[in-house]
Amino acid sequence: MHIMTPKSIIGIILTVILFSSCSAPKLTYFEDMQGGTSEQVINAQSIKVRPDDKISIMVNSKDPLLVNLFNLPIPSKQIGTLNTTSASNQGVSGYTVDANGNIDFPVVGEIHVAGLTRQEVAAQVKKQLIDRSLVKDPLVTVEFMNLTVSVLGEVNKPGRINIDKDKFTLLDALSMAGDLTVWGKRDQVMVQRQIGDKQEVFNINLNSGKDLYSSPAYYLQQNDVIYVAPNDMKSRQSTVNGNTVRSASFWISLASLLTTVSVLIFK
Repeated sequence: MHIMTPKSIIGIILTVILFSSCSAPKLTYFEDMQGGTSEQVINAQSIKVRPDDKISIMVNSKDPLLVNLFNLPIPSKQIGTLNTTSASNQGVSGYTVDANGNIDFPVVGEIHVAGLTRQEVAAQVKKQLIDRSLVKDPLVTVEFMNLTVSVLGEVNKPGRINIDKDKFTLLDALSMAGDLTVWGKRDQVMVQRQIGDKQEVFNINLNSGKDLYSSPAYYLQQNDVIYVAPNDMKSRQSTVNGNTVRSASFWISLASLLTTVSVLIFK
Protein backbone atom coordinates (compact mmCIF):
# COMPACT_ATOMS: atom_id res chain seq x y z
CA MET A 1 0.00 0.00 0.00
CA HIS A 2 1.42 3.35 -1.02
CA ILE A 3 1.63 5.85 1.84
CA MET A 4 1.54 9.52 0.84
CA THR A 5 4.26 11.71 2.28
CA PRO A 6 3.51 15.10 3.90
CA LYS A 7 5.06 16.86 0.91
CA SER A 8 2.76 14.96 -1.44
CA ILE A 9 -0.34 15.93 0.56
CA ILE A 10 0.65 19.60 0.63
CA GLY A 11 1.48 19.48 -3.09
CA ILE A 12 -1.94 18.04 -3.91
CA ILE A 13 -3.69 20.75 -1.85
CA LEU A 14 -1.76 23.52 -3.61
CA THR A 15 -2.37 21.99 -7.06
CA VAL A 16 -6.14 21.80 -6.50
CA ILE A 17 -6.26 25.43 -5.33
CA LEU A 18 -4.19 26.71 -8.24
CA PHE A 19 -6.17 24.80 -10.87
CA SER A 20 -9.49 25.95 -9.41
CA SER A 21 -8.35 29.57 -9.42
CA CYS A 22 -6.47 29.77 -12.71
CA SER A 23 -8.87 28.22 -15.21
CA ALA A 24 -9.51 30.79 -17.93
CA PRO A 25 -13.01 32.33 -18.04
CA LYS A 26 -14.92 32.44 -21.32
CA LEU A 27 -14.58 35.93 -22.84
CA THR A 28 -15.88 35.57 -26.37
CA TYR A 29 -18.84 37.37 -27.95
CA PHE A 30 -21.04 36.42 -30.94
CA GLU A 31 -19.66 32.88 -31.25
CA ASP A 32 -22.35 31.91 -33.75
CA MET A 33 -21.49 34.71 -36.19
CA GLN A 34 -18.82 34.71 -38.90
CA GLY A 35 -17.86 36.99 -41.75
CA GLY A 36 -20.61 37.17 -44.34
CA THR A 37 -23.39 36.10 -41.95
CA SER A 38 -26.18 38.34 -40.71
CA GLU A 39 -28.83 38.38 -38.01
CA GLN A 40 -32.20 40.11 -38.08
CA VAL A 41 -32.61 42.84 -35.44
CA ILE A 42 -36.12 43.03 -34.06
CA ASN A 43 -37.88 45.78 -32.11
CA ALA A 44 -35.69 48.54 -33.55
CA GLN A 45 -37.60 51.21 -31.67
CA SER A 46 -36.56 54.77 -30.94
CA ILE A 47 -36.74 56.09 -27.39
CA LYS A 48 -40.21 57.47 -26.65
CA VAL A 49 -41.15 60.11 -24.12
CA ARG A 50 -42.61 58.98 -20.79
CA PRO A 51 -44.06 60.80 -17.79
CA ASP A 52 -41.31 62.33 -15.59
CA ASP A 53 -38.94 62.61 -18.56
CA LYS A 54 -37.36 66.01 -19.07
CA ILE A 55 -37.01 67.40 -22.59
CA SER A 56 -35.72 70.63 -24.08
CA ILE A 57 -37.56 72.29 -26.95
CA MET A 58 -35.86 74.97 -29.01
CA VAL A 59 -37.81 76.97 -31.58
CA ASN A 60 -35.93 78.88 -34.29
CA SER A 61 -37.20 81.18 -37.03
CA LYS A 62 -36.16 84.09 -39.22
CA ASP A 63 -37.58 86.36 -36.50
CA PRO A 64 -35.45 85.72 -33.36
CA LEU A 65 -37.50 88.11 -31.21
CA LEU A 66 -40.67 86.22 -31.98
CA VAL A 67 -39.32 82.74 -31.18
CA ASN A 68 -37.94 83.90 -27.82
CA LEU A 69 -41.54 83.76 -26.61
CA PHE A 70 -41.42 79.97 -26.98
CA ASN A 71 -37.93 79.23 -25.65
CA LEU A 72 -37.72 78.92 -21.88
CA PRO A 73 -34.73 80.93 -20.62
CA ILE A 74 -32.41 79.58 -17.93
CA PRO A 75 -32.71 81.89 -14.92
CA SER A 76 -29.40 82.92 -13.34
CA LYS A 77 -29.52 84.06 -9.74
CA GLN A 78 -27.46 87.04 -8.64
CA ILE A 79 -27.13 88.59 -5.20
CA GLY A 80 -30.51 90.03 -4.25
CA THR A 81 -31.94 89.73 -7.80
CA LEU A 82 -33.13 87.21 -10.31
CA ASN A 83 -31.67 87.93 -13.72
CA THR A 84 -33.39 86.14 -16.61
CA THR A 85 -31.36 86.42 -19.80
CA SER A 86 -32.55 85.71 -23.30
CA ALA A 87 -32.79 82.11 -24.42
CA SER A 88 -30.45 82.76 -27.32
CA ASN A 89 -27.66 83.66 -24.89
CA GLN A 90 -27.94 80.86 -22.36
CA GLY A 91 -29.93 78.09 -24.03
CA VAL A 92 -33.23 76.73 -22.75
CA SER A 93 -34.38 74.93 -19.66
CA GLY A 94 -36.43 71.78 -19.88
CA TYR A 95 -40.04 70.68 -19.70
CA THR A 96 -40.87 67.89 -17.28
CA VAL A 97 -43.59 65.61 -18.62
CA ASP A 98 -46.44 65.33 -16.10
CA ALA A 99 -48.22 62.17 -14.98
CA ASN A 100 -50.72 62.52 -17.82
CA GLY A 101 -47.96 62.75 -20.43
CA ASN A 102 -48.35 66.49 -21.07
CA ILE A 103 -46.15 69.57 -21.05
CA ASP A 104 -47.23 73.18 -20.67
CA PHE A 105 -45.78 74.97 -23.67
CA PRO A 106 -45.58 78.80 -23.71
CA VAL A 107 -48.50 80.57 -25.44
CA VAL A 108 -49.77 77.29 -26.91
CA GLY A 109 -50.64 75.66 -23.59
CA GLU A 110 -50.90 71.93 -22.90
CA ILE A 111 -49.40 69.52 -25.44
CA HIS A 112 -49.53 65.73 -25.11
CA VAL A 113 -46.08 64.23 -25.76
CA ALA A 114 -46.00 60.86 -23.97
CA GLY A 115 -45.46 57.95 -26.33
CA LEU A 116 -43.85 60.15 -28.98
CA THR A 117 -40.28 60.12 -30.30
CA ARG A 118 -38.17 63.30 -30.35
CA GLN A 119 -39.04 63.86 -34.01
CA GLU A 120 -42.75 63.36 -33.35
CA VAL A 121 -42.69 65.85 -30.47
CA ALA A 122 -40.95 68.38 -32.71
CA ALA A 123 -43.56 67.83 -35.43
CA GLN A 124 -46.39 68.24 -32.92
CA VAL A 125 -44.99 71.53 -31.59
CA LYS A 126 -44.35 72.81 -35.12
CA LYS A 127 -47.92 71.99 -36.15
CA GLN A 128 -49.35 73.83 -33.15
CA LEU A 129 -47.28 76.94 -33.91
CA ILE A 130 -48.30 77.00 -37.58
CA ASP A 131 -51.98 76.12 -37.02
CA ARG A 132 -52.32 78.96 -34.50
CA SER A 133 -50.49 81.38 -36.81
CA LEU A 134 -47.89 82.03 -34.12
CA VAL A 135 -44.78 81.33 -36.23
CA LYS A 136 -44.82 80.91 -40.01
CA ASP A 137 -41.53 79.09 -40.47
CA PRO A 138 -40.64 77.37 -37.17
CA LEU A 139 -37.66 75.02 -36.90
CA VAL A 140 -38.19 72.92 -33.79
CA THR A 141 -35.44 70.89 -32.10
CA VAL A 142 -36.17 68.48 -29.24
CA GLU A 143 -33.52 66.89 -27.03
CA PHE A 144 -33.70 64.48 -24.09
CA MET A 145 -32.25 65.88 -20.87
CA ASN A 146 -32.45 63.31 -18.07
CA LEU A 147 -32.73 59.92 -19.74
CA THR A 148 -30.38 57.29 -18.32
CA VAL A 149 -29.82 53.56 -17.88
CA SER A 150 -27.99 51.94 -14.96
CA VAL A 151 -25.22 49.36 -15.39
CA LEU A 152 -24.31 47.24 -12.35
CA GLY A 153 -22.17 44.22 -11.54
CA GLU A 154 -19.09 42.93 -13.34
CA VAL A 155 -18.32 45.87 -15.62
CA ASN A 156 -15.29 48.12 -15.47
CA LYS A 157 -17.22 51.36 -14.88
CA PRO A 158 -20.58 50.67 -13.23
CA GLY A 159 -23.01 53.55 -12.80
CA ARG A 160 -25.68 55.59 -14.57
CA ILE A 161 -25.19 56.28 -18.27
CA ASN A 162 -26.85 59.04 -20.26
CA ILE A 163 -28.84 58.04 -23.33
CA ASP A 164 -27.30 60.12 -26.11
CA LYS A 165 -29.25 58.96 -29.17
CA ASP A 166 -32.70 57.81 -30.25
CA LYS A 167 -31.81 54.13 -30.66
CA PHE A 168 -29.63 53.15 -27.70
CA THR A 169 -28.55 49.52 -27.52
CA LEU A 170 -27.29 47.17 -24.85
CA LEU A 171 -23.90 47.16 -26.58
CA ASP A 172 -23.81 50.98 -26.40
CA ALA A 173 -24.40 50.85 -22.64
CA LEU A 174 -21.83 48.11 -22.00
CA SER A 175 -19.25 49.94 -24.12
CA MET A 176 -19.78 53.14 -22.15
CA ALA A 177 -19.42 51.10 -18.95
CA GLY A 178 -15.96 49.98 -20.08
CA ASP A 179 -17.02 46.46 -21.18
CA LEU A 180 -17.45 43.46 -18.90
CA THR A 181 -14.62 42.46 -16.60
CA VAL A 182 -12.98 39.08 -17.10
CA TRP A 183 -15.26 37.84 -14.31
CA GLY A 184 -18.51 38.92 -15.99
CA LYS A 185 -21.02 36.24 -16.94
CA ARG A 186 -21.39 36.88 -20.66
CA ASP A 187 -24.01 34.22 -21.31
CA GLN A 188 -26.58 35.64 -18.89
CA VAL A 189 -26.69 39.45 -18.84
CA MET A 190 -29.87 40.66 -17.14
CA VAL A 191 -31.92 43.69 -18.22
CA GLN A 192 -34.69 44.84 -15.89
CA ARG A 193 -37.41 47.09 -17.33
CA GLN A 194 -40.39 48.80 -15.72
CA ILE A 195 -43.49 48.20 -17.84
CA GLY A 196 -46.55 49.73 -16.22
CA ASP A 197 -46.66 48.50 -12.64
CA LYS A 198 -44.58 45.40 -13.40
CA GLN A 199 -40.84 44.79 -13.52
CA GLU A 200 -39.95 42.69 -16.56
CA VAL A 201 -36.65 40.80 -16.72
CA PHE A 202 -34.76 39.77 -19.87
CA ASN A 203 -31.75 37.44 -19.91
CA ILE A 204 -29.39 37.88 -22.87
CA ASN A 205 -26.53 35.65 -24.01
CA LEU A 206 -23.75 37.84 -25.42
CA ASN A 207 -21.99 34.73 -26.73
CA SER A 208 -24.80 34.40 -29.27
CA GLY A 209 -25.42 37.11 -31.84
CA LYS A 210 -28.79 35.55 -32.66
CA ASP A 211 -29.91 35.70 -29.04
CA LEU A 212 -28.67 39.26 -28.59
CA TYR A 213 -30.17 40.80 -31.73
CA SER A 214 -33.52 39.04 -31.32
CA SER A 215 -33.99 40.15 -27.72
CA PRO A 216 -36.64 42.80 -26.90
CA ALA A 217 -34.00 44.32 -24.62
CA TYR A 218 -31.35 44.80 -27.32
CA TYR A 219 -32.69 48.32 -27.77
CA LEU A 220 -32.79 49.87 -24.31
CA GLN A 221 -35.36 52.21 -22.85
CA GLN A 222 -34.92 54.94 -20.27
CA ASN A 223 -34.49 53.71 -16.69
CA ASP A 224 -33.51 50.16 -17.74
CA VAL A 225 -31.19 48.42 -15.28
CA ILE A 226 -28.44 46.16 -16.66
CA TYR A 227 -26.83 43.65 -14.31
CA VAL A 228 -23.81 41.50 -15.12
CA ALA A 229 -23.42 38.67 -12.62
CA PRO A 230 -20.01 37.24 -11.64
CA ASN A 231 -19.14 33.98 -13.35
CA ASP A 232 -18.72 30.69 -11.49
CA MET A 233 -14.97 31.13 -11.25
CA LYS A 234 -15.34 34.45 -9.41
CA SER A 235 -18.03 33.02 -7.16
CA ARG A 236 -15.86 30.02 -6.21
CA GLN A 237 -12.95 32.29 -5.38
CA SER A 238 -14.98 34.23 -2.85
CA THR A 239 -14.69 32.87 0.68
CA VAL A 240 -17.14 33.18 3.53
CA ASN A 241 -15.42 36.24 4.98
CA GLY A 242 -15.12 37.98 1.59
CA ASN A 243 -11.48 37.07 0.84
CA THR A 244 -10.43 35.86 -2.60
CA VAL A 245 -7.45 33.83 -3.79
CA ARG A 246 -5.83 37.13 -4.84
CA SER A 247 -6.05 38.71 -1.39
CA ALA A 248 -3.22 38.69 1.17
CA SER A 249 -5.54 37.51 3.95
CA PHE A 250 -6.47 34.44 1.92
CA TRP A 251 -2.85 33.37 1.47
CA ILE A 252 -2.11 34.00 5.15
CA SER A 253 -5.04 31.76 6.08
CA LEU A 254 -3.84 29.12 3.62
CA ALA A 255 -0.31 29.19 5.02
CA SER A 256 -1.70 28.77 8.53
CA LEU A 257 -3.76 25.78 7.39
CA LEU A 258 -0.81 24.10 5.70
CA THR A 259 1.37 24.67 8.76
CA THR A 260 -1.27 23.03 10.96
CA VAL A 261 -1.55 20.07 8.57
CA SER A 262 2.25 19.63 8.56
CA VAL A 263 2.46 19.69 12.37
CA LEU A 264 -0.27 17.08 12.67
CA ILE A 265 1.37 14.82 10.10
CA PHE A 266 4.84 14.98 11.65
CA LYS A 267 3.63 14.24 15.18
